[in-house]
Amino acid sequence: MNWRRAFLCAALAAVLGVPARADAGEHVTFAGPKQGPETLQAEWFRPSGTKAPIPAIIALHGCGGSTRPDGRPLTRTSDWTDRWLAAGYAVLWPDSFGSRGLGPQCQNRERTVFPRQRARDAQAAARWLASQPDIDVKRIALVGWSNGGSTVLYAIQDGGPAPTPDFRTAIAFYPGCRAPMARAKKEGGEWATRLPLNILMGAADDWTPAEPCRELARAQGVRYVEYEGAYHGFDALDSPIRVRRGLAYTANGSGVAHQGTDPKARAAAIAEVTAILAEALK
Repeated sequence: MNWRRAFLCAALAAVLGVPARADAGEHVTFAGPKQGPETLQAEWFRPSGTKAPIPAIIALHGCGGSTRPDGRPLTRTSDWTDRWLAAGYAVLWPDSFGSRGLGPQCQNRERTVFPRQRARDAQAAARWLASQPDIDVKRIALVGWSNGGSTVLYAIQDGGPAPTPDFRTAIAFYPGCRAPMARAKKEGGEWATRLPLNILMGAADDWTPAEPCRELARAQGVRYVEYEGAYHGFDALDSPIRVRRGLAYTANGSGVAHQGTDPKARAAAIAEVTAILAEALK
């Protein structure tokens, strides 16, 4: 966004005693992973009035990306960013698709970028955070939604390449758990995490089904929270439940799935995430 507008937003926030909002972010670029784009694009948000060193969150968008076609952030992006800024966290949203010249991938069965590749983007983002003098490299959380949630599973997999610094904790909203487990078995092992993981799922999710994640949680003892009756995207702000068609990957292969806000699950998830981060990043 225009830097003058960003400055005015931050200044007004300071005068009024309210946190800077997600529309006051800064577009940044940094070195991409070795097997990826040379440069990664990201949106970067710093909380106002928080003393350094500042804890940070790397947030990973879903298959739709983190921005609208006109460049404005998605409602989910703004909603969570505003909450985290108010809590005193810096927030970095790497754009895995835009950095590669790609748009939304939800309906693309011929994808060239998968969560296992995006995991390297998360590692590159952590390295960039380590270069920021006011960020506490010992307090970085990784959070992802859907395709970004699946990315979380690859990024924190035990035995895989870990960034320096590494993440303190991880939260995956409605990830696809089947593929990471199947890939680990194909490679002769089982999926396991090297750090605390929290999975938040809707029990009625027919896009990324809950059962594989239940299985993963049982096998690995990770924290698993399921919301009865909730569909994919249950944490979105004021998104009416709708049927999406033509999706590349769904639970039953039909390309049809439900998505939308579940007010009860949303409220519970906000409380859950707030508590997880407050404990991990204290």
